Amino acid sequence: MTAELVRGQNHPLSQSRLEIRVSAGTPVVTVAALGDEDGRIHGVEWVAHPGSPTQPGLEVSRQAAADHRLAVDLDALADAVHRVSVLLALPAPAGQGPARFGAVAAPFVAVTGLDGTEVASYTVTGLEAETAVVALELYRRQGAWKVRAVGQGYAGGLAELLTDQALPQARQLAGSIEEAVARGLARSVQAPPPRPSEGDRSRQAATPARHPDQGGGTAPRGAPGPVPPAYGGQPAGPPAHPGGAAGPSAATAGGPIDYSHPRRRKAAPPSPPPAAPPVPPGQPAQPVAGDATGWSMEERLYNQVWGMFEDLARTTAAYRSAVDFAESRMDKELEQVLSDPRNRIGGQGDAAREAARARQAQLVDRAREALDRDLAQLVAEAEVVEPALPPAYARWDNPVWHAYRVPMEIPMALRLGDLRLPEADRIRIPMLLRLPLERGLWIDSGRTDALDESFTDAHDMRRLAMETAVAHAARLLAVHPAGEFTVHVVDPAGSGAQPLVPLTRSGVLAAPPAQGAAGVTDVLSRLTQRVDLVQMALRGGAADSLPPGFDTSQQLLIVNDFPHGFDDRAVNQLRYLADEGPSGGVHLMMVADREESAGYGPLLDPLWRSLLRLTPVADSHLADPWVGHAWTYEPPLVPPGSQVLQQVLTRVAEARRTGRP
Repeated sequence: MTAELVRGQNHPLSQSRLEIRVSAGTPVVTVAALGDEDGRIHGVEWVAHPGSPTQPGLEVSRQAAADHRLAVDLDALADAVHRVSVLLALPAPAGQGPARFGAVAAPFVAVTGLDGTEVASYTVTGLEAETAVVALELYRRQGAWKVRAVGQGYAGGLAELLTDQALPQARQLAGSIEEAVARGLARSVQAPPPRPSEGDRSRQAATPARHPDQGGGTAPRGAPGPVPPAYGGQPAGPPAHPGGAAGPSAATAGGPIDYSHPRRRKAAPPSPPPAAPPVPPGQPAQPVAGDATGWSMEERLYNQVWGMFEDLARTTAAYRSAVDFAESRMDKELEQVLSDPRNRIGGQGDAAREAARARQAQLVDRAREALDRDLAQLVAEAEVVEPALPPAYARWDNPVWHAYRVPMEIPMALRLGDLRLPEADRIRIPMLLRLPLERGLWIDSGRTDALDESFTDAHDMRRLAMETAVAHAARLLAVHPAGEFTVHVVDPAGSGAQPLVPLTRSGVLAAPPAQGAAGVTDVLSRLTQRVDLVQMALRGGAADSLPPGFDTSQQLLIVNDFPHGFDDRAVNQLRYLADEGPSGGVHLMMVADREESAGYGPLLDPLWRSLLRLTPVADSHLADPWVGHAWTYEPPLVPPGSQVLQQVLTRVAEARRTGRP
C-alpha cells in the first residue's frame, strides 16, 4: 500500500534499488545531492545534476522535462553518505517558462520499486514565489533507510538552495547546472502550447478579412496598416456601428432592434470528429484520422500526431524500465547465489544462473509483447493519419502536393521532418512545429556522430545542408498565403549557388542572394532596422503607425557558410536577430558548421543554443519533452528525380505575381 506523505512525515524503505519519479506541470530540473551524517554536502562531486548525471548508486536526468525517473541504489552509495536529497528547480532563464512554482501545478514525487510499485508519494503543495525546492530526502538512521517529505522552497533558485545546504562553490555549481540545462533545452522538441479557451478559437496568425463597410476594398500592397497579429497586434474586429457608437443597431426602418454587441462573436461549435467503424466484440477499435480534440480537422490532426508522439515516448519508456528491472533483478539473484562459496562451482551454481537468466528473459519477453501490442496500434494509426495530412504536415512524397494550391490562411504548424526510436523503427512521427516560428533553425553542416564512411567529404555535407535548408524554405513559402512570407539569402562566397537554384529560378526570393561582406552588411542592417521599428511601434502603443511601404509579411533570412563574410558588427546583428527577430516577424535559418566559428569562443554559445538544431542526414540529437528519449531525426528531403519542389515554388511565384491563389 502506498504511503501518501505530508510535509515532515517519513516512511521506512524496505528495498535498496529504487526509482524516484517526478511529475510536474512544466519542465523542471532534477538534482540529487548526497549528504553526510550531519547533512553536509562535501563538494560538487557529491551532487548529481544534468551536467554530471551519474554518481555511484545514483543517476538523474540529463535535461529539464515534465517527467523524470531517478535511479537510486542505496547499497551502492558510499559509507559516508547518509542522506540523498531530491531537488527540483525551474529552468533559467525564467522568461522561457513559468517564473515560480506557484504558477504551475504542484509537483508530484513518488518513490517506487523497480517493478513500478509505489512505496511512498508526496505532492509538494504550498509553493508560491519559490523557483527551487527540496522535494524529499532519503536518509539512513541506525542502519535503516527512510524517506521524508520536505517541501522546503527557495525564491532564489538553485544558488540559494545549494548555499543553504552548506555546499562550497554553490553559485558556481548552480551556474554550471543552468548551462547544462540550456544545452538540453536547445535539443528538446518544443511541446505544443495549451489549447485556447472556449472564447478564443481564432487563429492569431491569420489576417482578418476586410468588411465591406470598411470601404476601399483591399488596401494596396505596402500601404501602412496595422501590425499583423504575429507581431503582437490584435486582429481587427468587425466594424463599429455606422453612427460611431457600440450600441444597438436597427436593421431596417421599423424593423426589430438588435441589442447584441457588434464586436462580440460566438464561436460556432466544432463539427463532431470522425466516427470509427464498428468492430467485432473483443477487438480493438480501428484508428481514424482526426479523432483527437480540436475545432477543425487541421487542429485535430495536429493534436493526434502529438498524441502519437507522446504515446510512443511513454510506451518505450515503460519497456526500457521493464528491461532495466529484469536485468537488475537477475544481477541481484546472481549476487545472492554467488555470495555462498559452495554455489560458485558445480551444478547447483550453474542451475541457479540458468534459472536467473530464464526469469530475466521471461520478463523481457513479456515487456516486448506489451511494446509490440502498443506499436501495432500506433502503426495502424500512422497508416490512416499520414495520407490524411494537409500539405503543411505532409511529406514531399504525399500525393496531396499534386493538387497543391496557395493557401488563404497560415496553418497551425509545419512539418520539419520525422522522428523515430530504435525500438520502433517502423513508425515515423511527423515533427510538427507551431507557426509562426518562435526560434530560429540551424541546419548543421558539420560532421555528426551518425555519419558512416560514405559521408566523409565536407563539401558533400555543406551541399546536403543547403539542399535541406532550401526544402524547409520552400515548405514555409508554400504554406503561407501569397505575399505573406518573404525569403532573403546571404551567401557570402556564393558556395550555395547550385542548391539555391529552385529558389532563384522560380523567382520567390525577395532579391538575389547577397554576396560578399557588403551584401551581408546590407541585408542584416535592413532586417535589424525592421525589428527595431516593429518593437518601437509595439512598445509605444502605435502599432498602426509604421512608415508607408512597410512590408508586414513574415521574413526568413537564410545564412550560408557562417562566419565567412561576417565582421564583428555583423555577428552582433545576427545575434540580435536570433534573440529579438521572432517578435518582429524576422526568422533565422543558419546553414553552418559550429566548428568553423570556434575562434569566437563562448561568445556565440547563446546563439547556437537559441536555434533549433537540425541535420541534413539522420542523427539522434533531439529529445522529447516528456521523458527525454534521444530520437533519431530524419530531414524532409525531396524524393530523387521528383519535380514537386519546383512545381510548388512555381505556383507560389505565380500567386505572388497575380495576387490569386
